Amino acid sequence: MGKKSKATASSKNGDVVEVISRPKVSRKKKSLPLHTIDQNEYQQVMGILDNRELLRVLTEVRNGNFSVRMPFDQVGVSGKICDTLNDIISLNEKMMQEFMRAGNTIGKQGKLTQRIEIPNAKGSWGTGVNSLNVLISDLVHPTIEIAHVISSVAKGNLSQEMPQEIGGHVLQGEFARIAKEVNDMVKQLNLFSMEVTRVAREVGSEGKLGGQAKVKGVDGVWKDLTDSVNQMA
Repeated sequence: MGKKSKATASSKNGDVVEVISRPKVSRKKKSLPLHTIDQNEYQQVMGILDNRELLRVLTEVRNGNFSVRMPFDQVGVSGKICDTLNDIISLNEKMMQEFMRAGNTIGKQGKLTQRIEIPNAKGSWGTGVNSLNVLISDLVHPTIEIAHVISSVAKGNLSQEMPQEIGGHVLQGEFARIAKEVNDMVKQLNLFSMEVTRVAREVGSEGKLGGQAKVKGVDGVWKDLTDSVNQMA
């Protein structure tokens, strides 16, 4: 506190009065403490997208790492960008998981009715998933048809042939070649069976000795079997 100073002064009526002056006290405004925040917190509060974090996540995704995500606590447009990118990454992760599952269940376990299922796939994503399922079906159907023919042959039905058209599409390429070879095999078996039956009937039932089985174009074991039947006759 400053000391008081005294002075005299005359009033309007001529009387002398004592005037006491008080020293001026300086009043400084106290500054309030500010809460310091780092750059990341500032960007979060202000809704500013961290370009370095964005670049890091995009680089990981480009390298096939679909486990990364952008921060979930962003706001405003930055938050929408993060959420949208996270949705894209999640969809890619789901697709990879489905591809691996389908490869295992169909290719390894032989469950030929399994297909890729991604409910949230829209637009070109959905088109891609559908195309893969069509590809799986195109590969599986000929295999199923071959199995039907083999099963029929094993049961003694030599009239079953593999169709040249599956699902409204004519077989082409390797599929067409396989179908032809399967059908040629069945025809060969059928012809051989008919000739053996004829010779056996002529020799055994009708007593016609010297009957010969005639099977055109036979080679290998088929020719050996035909020759053996003819020798017996």
